[in-house]
Amino acid sequence: MNENTLKKLAKPMIVLATLIWGSTFFILKDTLADVDLMFLLAFRFTLAAGILALVFWKRWKVMDLRYLWQGGVLGALLAAAYTVQNYGLMDTTPGKNAFFTAVYCVIVPFLYWAVDRLRPSRWNVLAAVLCVAGIGFVSWDGGLALTGGDLLTLLSGFIYACHIAAVSKFSQGRDIFILTILQFAATALCCWVGALFTHGVPVDGLPVRAWLVLLYLAVAATSVALLFQNVGQKYTDPSSAALLLSLEAPFGVAFSVLFGAERPAPLMYLGFFLIFLAVVCSETQFRFLRRDKDAPFFFEKKKGAEKRNI
Repeated sequence: MNENTLKKLAKPMIVLATLIWGSTFFILKDTLADVDLMFLLAFRFTLAAGILALVFWKRWKVMDLRYLWQGGVLGALLAAAYTVQNYGLMDTTPGKNAFFTAVYCVIVPFLYWAVDRLRPSRWNVLAAVLCVAGIGFVSWDGGLALTGGDLLTLLSGFIYACHIAAVSKFSQGRDIFILTILQFAATALCCWVGALFTHGVPVDGLPVRAWLVLLYLAVAATSVALLFQNVGQKYTDPSSAALLLSLEAPFGVAFSVLFGAERPAPLMYLGFFLIFLAVVCSETQFRFLRRDKDAPFFFEKKKGAEKRNI
């Protein structure tokens, strides 16, 4: 697949990845009752790394030490984010877990500004605020009193923001497929070490349903979805990528409603509308509503220093 095709498919890939992840919310919480978290993550990323290594074996000729350490950093961040988020899920509701994780939507533009001097525009900020507000309404369960699980989830949101910024930074001029494989391998290694410490490796076997969930998580939610995320991010600016990735939360609620795990509420529809508005804001800056299509946010005068705005 050539560069032009990947650029055209970048944003649809990210959205499809979030759709797949959204389908895992309502099955993951039940599965964690039968499977140790660290073993689940270790199995998931080991199988995903193996699958992609075989599929893209012809690309290994580009391998060098830089790929190794960059893949290691990305893998460590991803392992930390998944671990903290899922431990948080054990002490909070799926809705709150989705909402608090989505704070990365707001953090990423400013984090990337700090590491790469790529300033977010005011439209990016407005879109992020609209998106987080929408996710809050979608995920609302009657209250937002903070538990230990909520605090862990907030921490995972910050780690995810670091991971998204790192992917955007490291993928420049690199083979994203090899970088993704090494990332998965590093994540798997971290999780196998964790599984040994938690004694999470199942010695007596697992239920058939648990194995089916593990396979789905490894193939669809990891091999396919995370690869789509990395490829999509390579050709999408960090702020837009973070906004699109946050669609995972409303997709998760939508699947829960579809399969009867949650009931729809009026606030949920308001949330979906705000999220849709956020995507429109990010992608069009509401130019179709303005007479002056090039006028900046709040119609301030353009400055030469703002040419690097996203």
